[in-house]
Amino acid sequence: MRGPVVSGFETFTKTLVALGRDPQVTIQKRGTITLNAAAYAALHEPQAVELLFDRDDLVLGLRPCEPRLGHGVFVRPATRSPNGPYVVSAMAFLKYYGIDTTVARKFRAEVRWPVLCADLAGPCAVVSKLPH
Repeated sequence: MRGPVVSGFETFTKTLVALGRDPQVTIQKRGTITLNAAAYAALHEPQAVELLFDRDDLVLGLRPCEPRLGHGVFVRPATRSPNGPYVVSAMAFLKYYGIDTTVARKFRAEVRWPVLCADLAGPCAVVSKLPH
């Protein structure tokens, strides 16, 4: 049910949200890696990915793979929205490489096909939820 139309105002609906243009990867506190819709699209919307890490340059990589590959990790939507985000379970990977999960951090990602890369030594944004 819609309320009365007020001159000069638009009603915000979730369908009006534009996709982010830049691929982004977020390392969450709970040990997951989240991809925005642009990052997921840049990987050609895989069912599963391989988790890669360059220790020398501190670059996290995700490469599409067959879901049945023994070390592949499924990519699942975090919500029912077709606009993402998409989640990869990565706690063991993050712990093994000593990647900080004390705060959620968002990184710009770039595609070096077939790998989506996030420079963990580069700039990032700390992601936090606002208190209610």
